[in-house]
Amino acid sequence: MVLNPGDRSPVNRQTRQLQRQRAIGEAVMAEGAIRIEQLAERFDISVMTVHRDLDELETSGLIRKNRGVATALSTALVESSDVYRSNRQLAEKEAIAQAGLKFVEPGQAIILDDSTTTLRLVPHLKDRTPLTVITNTLTVINDLSGTKGISLLALGGQYYNWCSAFMGRMTTEALSSLRCDVLFMSTSAITDDIAFHQTQETVDVKRAMFDAAAKRILLADHTKFEKRALHAMLSLERFDAVIVDADTDKEHIARLRDKGVKVHVARKPIRQ
Repeated sequence: MVLNPGDRSPVNRQTRQLQRQRAIGEAVMAEGAIRIEQLAERFDISVMTVHRDLDELETSGLIRKNRGVATALSTALVESSDVYRSNRQLAEKEAIAQAGLKFVEPGQAIILDDSTTTLRLVPHLKDRTPLTVITNTLTVINDLSGTKGISLLALGGQYYNWCSAFMGRMTTEALSSLRCDVLFMSTSAITDDIAFHQTQETVDVKRAMFDAAAKRILLADHTKFEKRALHAMLSLERFDAVIVDADTDKEHIARLRDKGVKVHVARKPIRQ
């Protein structure tokens, strides 16, 4: 539909606003970070209008706004949205997920956390049925809903847009009453061979998942070793296996193996 700039009806104003916000969100996620003044110039709108649009996008959990910069990138204090993260390191995450499938057997109860790396496992689970899948992630729930042979156990709690997941005391209390076979989880950063995350709420849920599982598998692409986050979560030595991609620095792999960590290197993806 072509909009008439002179049409001031509320419906068309709202449509133009939504289209502009979508375009701004796509621009920020494509570049990672853009100054607000640059967005105003690019879309030929006022700085105040950009601020209002970014406020809406921030409420939706898509971007962050701080000190005149709109960003989709994670920092030591703030994790990026799942929408942004799901489009990064796709080939590496797929390779890691394929390697993780060998730990899944029919009849198991497995836990999937809210990470975009774990999400790559989901399409393949139909080939390992019957399974019980426990998750706090709305995306996983939607993707597996109605899948033949999969029983879903959804963990409730407070919903967070930025990660499409439920967290909080209700979530951890539900996990405390469960015992499952395998946990698949990822992390925002690895520092001193310890998994870190930006938010304490996420750390609490992931630790509760860890405690509820008999076997714990960490999925981590090579970029995790380059990032920083505030809250320590779990030492990599505590996992039964750590799966990394082929681009992970060999020094990291050797050091972890010297500590007794069972590191599995996923086969290097074939690039088209």
